[in-house]
Amino acid sequence: QDYTWEDHGYSLINRLYPDVGQLLDEKFQVVYNLTYNTMAMHCGVDTSMLRRAIWNYVHCIFGIRYDDYNYGEVNQLLERSLKIYIKTVACYPEKTTKRTYTRFWRHFKHSEKVHINLLLLEARMQAALLYALRAVTRYMT
Repeated sequence: QDYTWEDHGYSLINRLYPDVGQLLDEKFQVVYNLTYNTMAMHCGVDTSMLRRAIWNYVHCIFGIRYDDYNYGEVNQLLERSLKIYIKTVACYPEKTTKRTYTRFWRHFKHSEKVHINLLLLEARMQAALLYALRAVTRYMT
């Protein structure tokens, strides 16, 4: 059975710490929805599928998978160098180097790369919260 932020984590954290769930949810939403609608030199691009693929790939790295998401999109949208970068930053941040940073998306702006970092770090935080909150739920029942 899925244990998701929207269905379980948000309400539990609000019961334990009133208003914290709302603050965390707003933080996740701001980062998730952040976009200039550009990709490198292209303007007016809908990046929602890419952002969702990055978010779900991070969750997948930590063992969280969603039945309603087609993980084939991850392979279509995320090139190998980006996947390596995401996994390195999410799992082994101390091994992240300037070389790893410059190897993915060479023609993209630094602001776009920074957004990738924000996305993957917030997705990682949400994944950790989901594991902790699921443990609390099991303890409480």
